[in-house]
Amino acid sequence: MKNENKGILTAVLLSLVVIFGMELLFPTQKTVQTPASTKVVAQNQPVAIDETISVPEVILPLKNDTSPTVLIQSETLSGSLRLKGARFDNLVFLKYKETTATDSPDVSFLTPEFFADFAVSSLDKNIEVPTVETVWSSSHAVLTPEQPVILTWTNKQGFIFERTISLDENYMFTIVDKVNNPTKETISLSFNGSIIRVNPPEKGTATVHEGFVGVMNGTLEEEKYPIVKDEQKMSFTTEGGWIGQTDKYWLAALAFNQKIANVKADYYYQELYGKNVFLTRFVMPTVSLKSGETVENKSFFFAGPKELKVITNYMDNLGIEKFDLAIDFGWYYFLTKPFLYILGWLNQLVGNMGIAILIFATLLRILLLPIAGKSFESMAKMRKLQPKIQEIQERFKHDKLRQNQETMALYKKAQVNPASGCLPLFIQIPVFFSLYKVLSVSIEMRQAPFFGWIHDLSAPDPTSVFTLFGYLPWPIPGILNIGVWPVLMGITMYLQQKMSSPTTGNTQENPTMSAMKWIPLIFMFMMGHFASGLVIYWTWSNILSIAQQRYVMHKYGVDK
Repeated sequence: MKNENKGILTAVLLSLVVIFGMELLFPTQKTVQTPASTKVVAQNQPVAIDETISVPEVILPLKNDTSPTVLIQSETLSGSLRLKGARFDNLVFLKYKETTATDSPDVSFLTPEFFADFAVSSLDKNIEVPTVETVWSSSHAVLTPEQPVILTWTNKQGFIFERTISLDENYMFTIVDKVNNPTKETISLSFNGSIIRVNPPEKGTATVHEGFVGVMNGTLEEEKYPIVKDEQKMSFTTEGGWIGQTDKYWLAALAFNQKIANVKADYYYQELYGKNVFLTRFVMPTVSLKSGETVENKSFFFAGPKELKVITNYMDNLGIEKFDLAIDFGWYYFLTKPFLYILGWLNQLVGNMGIAILIFATLLRILLLPIAGKSFESMAKMRKLQPKIQEIQERFKHDKLRQNQETMALYKKAQVNPASGCLPLFIQIPVFFSLYKVLSVSIEMRQAPFFGWIHDLSAPDPTSVFTLFGYLPWPIPGILNIGVWPVLMGITMYLQQKMSSPTTGNTQENPTMSAMKWIPLIFMFMMGHFASGLVIYWTWSNILSIAQQRYVMHKYGVDK
């Protein structure tokens, strides 16, 4: 049992390092959205960006900006498009609340400090193009999925700039820019789009990516805000793809023509009036516009929650390359994405994500039944051999080499592999970590209720057993602030461990066994600060393991 115990302890410790180590080193920081009504007091001056083709100037909003707007209204969104600069700077998600409180406001996403705009640039400096100061005319006062709006502006030379903006039933805006050349000259134009964010939360967690994100030339390019702040600028040249800025659950992204090569994409940082300004932009290759001709460019702007089905539909129907990678699936993409689909389907079936997690754990246990069954059979056989092992230890207690030789000979004769008990632990590490990612990053888990006091499966258990659920309001260290479900998980881990322990022998003299006794307690306090959905999954999985192990032990007559 000594070799087996060492193997199990090693597997458990590896699990701790892989699953929890990075989270402990980089604790989660809460993202606080700026209210939509917030204004930034700043001088009305542009940020200079060194490019052959000029890009939109970044101008922070004035305190009392009374320029006209077009309302945005749908079943999922509300907000406005500012006609000055044709800027998306006010957007609220109607299906998501800031908190689980009954009077919680809807999630405010785009604000005057987090906005997007599109522009047309020209190499010919004599050609007047729309700027952030340009006030466009709109065909309608309200933008809805049923009613697109057409923005128009004409310069002094007679060039007609037309921008058609449409919105689908979810979170995607389609932007079609047209420019008509009434002159006798040929000019060069470039279309571009930008997402600008002022003072975003720069500290996140190693578990969930927050910051710049995009797919260029088929490769996911993620960078956190502090990295781009240090580098100042990161540039890519791509054919197809998309770029954006992401939070844990929300995404603002720009997608351009997927079949045009040499599209320039940038992650950019500049300090402006003491504020950190982060800019994501794409610049299309220049096109020639001859006399009497009209040139057109289509692009897309996504601003919404990272719902898997919605994101995948845009990837499939609009052809946006690898758009599903906007969701941080982590190392085990091949497991995490299917897990999220299965949990979503089960949730639709039973109407409760917590129940869906329990069903998922049961199905997973059934799938792993052959592997786990052989492991439990091995444990049962070794438990049955324990009296003989004890006899060998007593007989050769002064000869450790002979003791190990006799023990291994006994294992061989009984056809028992002492290391087989570790196999399910190693197999379940990627499975568990994938589920951990699902529960940590997926919008489907956010504020999903279970029963009783669990109102958000993506948040820790809100109860506190060490304060008797608030009846004893004494100050306690944060690590002791754990709820009922982590305690239940610890108890089931202890019972499972007890069933796997030797029935004879002085375990107090075995340092490996002594160390393993602390594992349930360590996990209990660690899991007390993780998503309650994960704790519920692990607790239920432990219960299923105990039932299966109990059956196998009874089968081999070692249940007493």
